[in-house]
Amino acid sequence: MATEFKIPNLGDGIKGGDVLNVLVKVGDTVAKDQGVLELETDKATIEVPSPAAGTIAEIKVKSGDKVTIGQVVLTLDEGGSAAAASAAPPPDKAAAAPAAPSAKASAPTAQPTAQPAAPAAPAAAPPAAGSGEPVTFNIPNLGDGIKGGDVLNVLVKVGDTVAKDQGLLELETDKATIEVPSSVAGTVTEIKVKAGDKVTIGQGVLVLNASAPAGAAPAASAPAASAPAKASAEQVASLDAAPDAPVQAPAATGPSFGKTGDTRPKGSGPGELVDFSRGARPAAAAAAAPAVSSAPDTRPAAPAAPSVRRLARQLGLDIHAVSGTGPGGRISADDVLAHAKQVITSPAGGGGALPAVALPDFSKWGPIDRQPMRAIRRKTAQHMVNSWTGVPHVTQHEKADVTDLEALRQKFGKGLEAQSKGKLTVTAVALKVAAAALKAFPQVNASIDMAGEALILKQYVHIGVAVDTDRGLLVPVIRDVDRKGVLELATELGQLAEKARAGKLSLDEMQGGCFTITNLGGIGGTSFTPIVNQPEAAILGMSRSRTEPVWQDGQFVPRLMLPLSLSYDHRIVDGADGIRFLRYIVDRLEHPFLLALQ
Repeated sequence: MATEFKIPNLGDGIKGGDVLNVLVKVGDTVAKDQGVLELETDKATIEVPSPAAGTIAEIKVKSGDKVTIGQVVLTLDEGGSAAAASAAPPPDKAAAAPAAPSAKASAPTAQPTAQPAAPAAPAAAPPAAGSGEPVTFNIPNLGDGIKGGDVLNVLVKVGDTVAKDQGLLELETDKATIEVPSSVAGTVTEIKVKAGDKVTIGQGVLVLNASAPAGAAPAASAPAASAPAKASAEQVASLDAAPDAPVQAPAATGPSFGKTGDTRPKGSGPGELVDFSRGARPAAAAAAAPAVSSAPDTRPAAPAAPSVRRLARQLGLDIHAVSGTGPGGRISADDVLAHAKQVITSPAGGGGALPAVALPDFSKWGPIDRQPMRAIRRKTAQHMVNSWTGVPHVTQHEKADVTDLEALRQKFGKGLEAQSKGKLTVTAVALKVAAAALKAFPQVNASIDMAGEALILKQYVHIGVAVDTDRGLLVPVIRDVDRKGVLELATELGQLAEKARAGKLSLDEMQGGCFTITNLGGIGGTSFTPIVNQPEAAILGMSRSRTEPVWQDGQFVPRLMLPLSLSYDHRIVDGADGIRFLRYIVDRLEHPFLLALQ
């Protein structure tokens, strides 16, 4: 019986991918769960398994093709599976059978058949180039929200022997520079990337001949031989980075892809497929969906009942823009009504990302040098746009009289710095003051959950400090600022700033902030409007202090004044609370004695 094999649901938000390799050919006999396609999505490289045993009757795609969820990619004749099973060699001989010819055309790690079992004699030999089983090293999961990065340096070359956890690549992500370690020991046989390339999570970047563990029995490799070499630990980690993203296994009663009796909803037109891959999409993406056009709609039919489609048409909504909350992203009438409410209540322009501006050809007016943005600059640009368009900003300005504070810093700073090995800066003092202010005004130490209609008040005080580096702006986070003294904060601030400039910050050192301080006083300026570092509620900007005449006790006296600029999310912080928070900071800076009481 012929069965059409369709691309299954690959996880939330994945609509399809690019075919890297077709791992079978017409006439091949495949087993259930054997890999038939190697597919690269925007999240990982995935080996798509066959839902049943049978013989390949027709292949409808080739390497380089783009495929979507639900698309028919090959036809499987299940009638030949029984004969193939009876003709199969006994299990003890099957392992010695040569690899299928179809595997030769693919990469070493994309072979769908079992590798021959290693003979006993070579197992005792020391690992050398060409020994052991080829393993493709894929970029592992690097942290929440990180999809890839730029290769700064390849730290090995072909022929190098590497140890487990030895660094292979130096990778610059949108958050930090990371040295990616090897997950196995072995010999490098192929390098697929070079400095300057962009890589994504799950992408294969090099091939190693894995070294067998000392004293390992040859039989220990038998279970691994029955699984495709592509299923490395790094690939599994990359798939784990996307919630509910594993490839769906076929039902126990047999495959249902394209068979007679398939109960999944079909579109109204012939050959029309229902898009089950969409899942719940972010509200901003749904609001930004294109309006209904009078041109013929070639998109897959949205998974919704005719009555739900009619409701969407009556409300003037594009059914494809509605986020389905049912199984497989199925759209209900409630989903349509919720989407309508969102469209009605959202401000003009949707509050989403700004549209790209079409640029002129600048070379018409003179020489230009077009330079690609580095990962940190790209992420900074995206985050700033999201923060500026998604947060209703208010900025309030004030000046603090830091004459007495500066006198104390000048008098005792040198001695204290010798004890703590950290520089006693105004930023270090501001860290302590801001921590006290966040404890006094807990509404500023909060984040807003608009979807859940709640404020998240944080019981910890972690503060980020913006650091200017040659690669862009980085914000390392100092934890538990409220529990540390000024000297301890000064030391930690100096260490983190040095690591930021050297590109050695870890991801953990840049996450979890409640509040941010950015000090431009070393460069200049009288005031500015810092952008809130979403999802934080506020950010404090510091400009250059200047001696100004201040009216005191009936006369003008020279005082050192420090300009401060507080930007905050007006959804969380009211104007009166914002100025009270800022005045609290000013008061503590003007009366240094109060710091000793914190």
